[in-house]
Amino acid sequence: MAFIPRAPGQSRAFTLVELLVVIAIIGTLVGLLLPAVQAAREAGSRTECQNNLKQVGLALQGFHDGRRRLPAGYVSAFDAAGNDTGPGWGWAAFILPQMEQGGIHSNIDFRQPIEAAAHAGARVSIVRPYLCPSDAAPATAFPVGPRGGTGILLAATCTVAPANYVGNFGVSEPGVEGEGVFYRESAVAFRDITDGLSTTFMVGERSFRDAEATWTGAVTGAHQVPTPKSPMAFQRNNASNFALAHTGESFEGAHGATEINNFTSRHGQGGNYLFADGHVSLLGSSTDYATYKALSTRAKGEVIPGDR
Repeated sequence: MAFIPRAPGQSRAFTLVELLVVIAIIGTLVGLLLPAVQAAREAGSRTECQNNLKQVGLALQGFHDGRRRLPAGYVSAFDAAGNDTGPGWGWAAFILPQMEQGGIHSNIDFRQPIEAAAHAGARVSIVRPYLCPSDAAPATAFPVGPRGGTGILLAATCTVAPANYVGNFGVSEPGVEGEGVFYRESAVAFRDITDGLSTTFMVGERSFRDAEATWTGAVTGAHQVPTPKSPMAFQRNNASNFALAHTGESFEGAHGATEINNFTSRHGQGGNYLFADGHVSLLGSSTDYATYKALSTRAKGEVIPGDR
């Protein structure tokens, strides 16, 4: 067969085999690159979450400087049976001015309940520093109210803005007289944290993968429940758990929890916690449970290892 030279400037086309080889190489490179990109993105989100918590820490310290105490976990009167009767506003609502959210704060009458009609605008306001970028919290407010035995919403009391940061109640079930720094009508001062400011955390994360939380506080008569994709189905807690969490069952890091009112995170390696001295630490999934509980109490006198 005679050789037919290519015309000047004419390029040789890829054969099918060569094209498949190129596609395979590109696919391999993408497969190698994607985990690195995801890891870098998560590292950035984890850092942004830590910065959010540092801002919360500065706001809490600013509040403490002005009042000589931390804000209440939530404020509420109660009936003869001990049930909350409102207004319900929580710690994150009280520090809105220190979070540079004075506009929202000025639209709140803290003597009136969260669910009052006058608060229809304030309670649904999204506060970005209260949201973890690694999480999938709702982009808008979500409905809360009394729930049936399976967690089904019986009647919407109101809608409230989401949050990913909840206050530390301590070890026991959130409500009244916790071992941590936030509970109903609490007024804890830094001098009361005798276990040490650097070894007592004030705020931690809760993922909307697992359960609801809101910066507004304890909506009177509502129930905190799992979110639709939560592995902890059919649980139901009182409204204080919208703003508070506890360490009472186990520590499973970023891999979920045993109750919807625990601290949970989507960072993959653990969760971020704000301590009373203002520093933020990522507590990894291998954190010892006894140490974790000790870090959540303010005045128990536990011995905490230096390398937590």
